[in-house]
Amino acid sequence: MRFPPRRFLNSARLFQRSSPRPLRFEVTEPCRDIALLRVWRRAMATTFEITLPYGTPDGLAAAEDALDQIDALESQLTVYRADSDVSELNRRASREPVPVESGLFSLLQLAAAISQETAGAFDVATGALIKCWGFFQRTPRLPQPELLAQARAVSGMKHVILDAQERSIKYRRFGLELNLGSIGKGYALDRAAEHLRQRWGIRSALLHAGGSSVVAIGSPPGIPRGWGVSIRHPWDQTKTLGMVWLRNCALGTSAATFQFFEQDGRKYGHLLDPRTGWPATGSASASVIAPSAAEADAFSTAYFVLGPTPARNDCQSRPDFAAVLLPDTPGAAPGPVNLGPDRYDPPGVREQIPEFVSLFDG
Repeated sequence: MRFPPRRFLNSARLFQRSSPRPLRFEVTEPCRDIALLRVWRRAMATTFEITLPYGTPDGLAAAEDALDQIDALESQLTVYRADSDVSELNRRASREPVPVESGLFSLLQLAAAISQETAGAFDVATGALIKCWGFFQRTPRLPQPELLAQARAVSGMKHVILDAQERSIKYRRFGLELNLGSIGKGYALDRAAEHLRQRWGIRSALLHAGGSSVVAIGSPPGIPRGWGVSIRHPWDQTKTLGMVWLRNCALGTSAATFQFFEQDGRKYGHLLDPRTGWPATGSASASVIAPSAAEADAFSTAYFVLGPTPARNDCQSRPDFAAVLLPDTPGAAPGPVNLGPDRYDPPGVREQIPEFVSLFDG
C-alpha cells in the first residue's frame, strides 16, 4: 500500500536570511514513520533540491550552505553569463592558453576522458553546434547546411589542449566554444554533496537538480535499500520506467522530453550527436547510475547518443555502472542493465515506500 505525501509546511514559504536567492523549504512525510526536510532554490536554469531526514542537526543551515556552493559554481560554469570562467575561456582560449581553477580543470579532464572513452558520443566542445541549431537561444531551427558545416569544423574536444603542468586550456580552432550543460549540474551536485559530508557531517541526504541529476548520500532512516527514485516516461507522464534504489551513488537521465522542435513532420531534439552535428536518434531515454553525478550525467548523454544496443554493451563492461535504457520505438519497454531486483523495480511494481523524487529531463 502506498501512502500520499503529507505536507507540514506551505511549500511556498520563503526562508529569509542573507541568501543571495530565495530559499524554499517544507517538511513532508512521504510514508509512515518518515519525515523529510526539503530545501530548494533555483540555479542553472533549474531547481536544485536537498532532502534530509527531518531532525538532522543543523539541517536547514547545511542545505542552505550547500546551495550557496551551487550558486558559486554556476557563476563559474555557465555560458549565460559573460563574466563566468567558461565564458572567459570561450573568448580567450583560441588566442592564448588560459589558466583555470583546479576544480574546473579536473572537470574538463574528466570530460575529455569520457569523450575519448565514448568515441566522441559525449563532447562538451560543442557550443558552436548548440548555437547553430538555436538551442542556446531557446529558438531552435533547422540550420543551413553551410552553417552546420562551419560549426562542426570548430567543435570537438580533439581541438582542446589541456596543459596539466600549467593548468591551462588552449583551443586549436577559432570559434570553438565549451558548453558544460551536459555535465555541469552533476558536477555541482557532487561538490555540494561532498560539502555536506565534510563540512556538516551529513550521512543521509538526497540531492537533485531538476530531477534529471541525482546524488544519494547513505539511505533514509529505516530503509537500508536506499533512496527510491522513479524514472518518468519521456512521453507519458502517467507512466514511469521503473524505480531505482540509490545508496552513495548518483543517477542521471537524458531525454528530449521538453527541448525539441518539429519541422516538416519530423521531431528534432536538443541532444546532438557530436559526431554528426545532428540531433541523436534511436533513444527515447537513457538513465545511468554511476559513482559520481558528473559521470552519470555525461554517460547518460553518451548512451542516449549511442543508442540502446551500443549503450548496453558499454555499460556491461563497467561493473560500477548501471543503466535503464528506452529505445525510440512504439511500445518499447525499458531495459535495465547491471541492475538486480535489489536495485530496480520495473514499471507496475507497487512499493510500500514511494519514491522520494521523480526523475525527468528538465
